[in-house]
Amino acid sequence: MFVDRVKIKVRAGRGGNGAVSFRREKYIPKGGPNGGDGGKGGDIIIEADDKTGTLIDLYNHPHQRAKNGESGQGSNKKGKNGEDLFIKVPLGTVVEDMDSSTILGDLIENGQRIIVARGGQGGLGNFRFKSSVRRSPRFAQKGEPGEEKKLYLSLKIIADVGLVGYPNAGKSTLLSRISAATPKIADYPFTTLSPNLGVVSVDEVKSFMVADIPGLIEGAHQGTGLGDKFLKHIERTKIILHIIDGSIIKKEDPLYSFRAINKELNSFSEKLTKKPQLIAINKCDLLSVKENMIYFKDAFHKEDYQIFPISALTGEGLNKLIYSLSSLLDELKLREKESITEALPKKEVVYKFTPRFVINKKGDLYEVTGAEIERIVAMTYFNNEEAISYFQKIIKKMGLEKDLIKKGIKEGDQVKIKEIIFTFSNK
Repeated sequence: MFVDRVKIKVRAGRGGNGAVSFRREKYIPKGGPNGGDGGKGGDIIIEADDKTGTLIDLYNHPHQRAKNGESGQGSNKKGKNGEDLFIKVPLGTVVEDMDSSTILGDLIENGQRIIVARGGQGGLGNFRFKSSVRRSPRFAQKGEPGEEKKLYLSLKIIADVGLVGYPNAGKSTLLSRISAATPKIADYPFTTLSPNLGVVSVDEVKSFMVADIPGLIEGAHQGTGLGDKFLKHIERTKIILHIIDGSIIKKEDPLYSFRAINKELNSFSEKLTKKPQLIAINKCDLLSVKENMIYFKDAFHKEDYQIFPISALTGEGLNKLIYSLSSLLDELKLREKESITEALPKKEVVYKFTPRFVINKKGDLYEVTGAEIERIVAMTYFNNEEAISYFQKIIKKMGLEKDLIKKGIKEGDQVKIKEIIFTFSNK
């Protein structure tokens, strides 16, 4: 089963809780605090892997979770960090955050990685809160929750050459002839139900990758046939190779199928029709096709397109086609290298200010949001008086109390941070 798009939910590991512990040594009746910190939660990392060809594993397992960090222990022992979770995806996978509609990464190189959800920090043990005025702190921090995200993964196959054409034009036969690929071949529409890839060897050193893109007929970009599912796979190709069945095109209008396919490509994305295109007239082993070849050549040459008479069945004309594709690819790669060098931008450092918190008033309720303040709330034990006292000092130092007063808060009004609701008191 070929799966090229999937929605998944990921949750990074929670940080381990800090420990509350005191030294218990012989002849030392009042030992100091020695509670260790909790371990960091595991990250979730998506990695491009050239041995993975589909997103089927994620389709079957859409919920992915990393390991939590372990809690700290006495004797200042830090908890073990949670193990990171690596998710392997095919080359060409685009990762999008569904909530923010932000592209997190476009994985096109083997081994390329992105961290999509970060594990929570471990809570501090009570040893960390010891001070000259707080000799025996009897509180620690909770571990920070790991990030949770909904992701949309979409695979766009990476290939140098994309084969397009009407069903039964001979694309699969051609791919099986010029590479080691073994696509399903039969004489009925939509034999190919998923893109097939094949590596074409030019010589002992050079090779390139070809993708057979199925389902392109009139109305493909609107969902007719299978085209709307597979048009995106042509976006990454450097060259588009049209395969035209020479036995069914008419000499009165040999450009019909070529124009029809290009219309679908253009409707999906104008960038596709701006890619270099070559035309292969298939089934030239048939006498009727050979007789009409002069009409085909004239028609395409008037449109400034080069055509290649081939027979995917017998192999006729395939060597010339392969060497022409390889030569054009070399030329395109050289152009691309030159354009990238010329267009290298000057790096500018831009500072973006982000407030530590935002206060929104809703009636008598003051809702406070912000990554830092929400993190502090999540890591505080509100059933511990010492922990609450420490929390109040932190938010006062941050300026939250001062800003709430500026917003008009009064004694007895409520403040909400995440799911926790406090009653404001300025005493």
